[in-house]
Amino acid sequence: VQLQASGGGLVQTGGFLRLSCVVSTKIFSSNVMAWYRQAPGKQREVVGIITSSGSTELVDSVKGRFTISRDNAKNTVYLQMTSLKPEDTAVYYCNTMHAIADIKAYWGQGTLVTVSS
Repeated sequence: VQLQASGGGLVQTGGFLRLSCVVSTKIFSSNVMAWYRQAPGKQREVVGIITSSGSTELVDSVKGRFTISRDNAKNTVYLQMTSLKPEDTAVYYCNTMHAIADIKAYWGQGTLVTVSS
């Protein structure tokens, strides 16, 4: 299983980052993929999803600021984040849409995004 997220870092409020996540072929090709995040002391939450055809849905808190895309040839999903806010600070993960309900799901290390005020 490969769920390798990268691209995180420290940015100022209003800044931008682009996260990438390389996924195992078996997982990537047959699933709706999702980006998740887990802020310090909080539960992991869904940020948005993307279908195999590229349709996306994002949670209200990031609509208009974040964009999800995928490159099927590279087994990679992306999260373009703009107008970042301190409340976006979290470890970001990618996984299948159903992983959040699977207590045995493998999550990988994620990538830390820190937004300074």
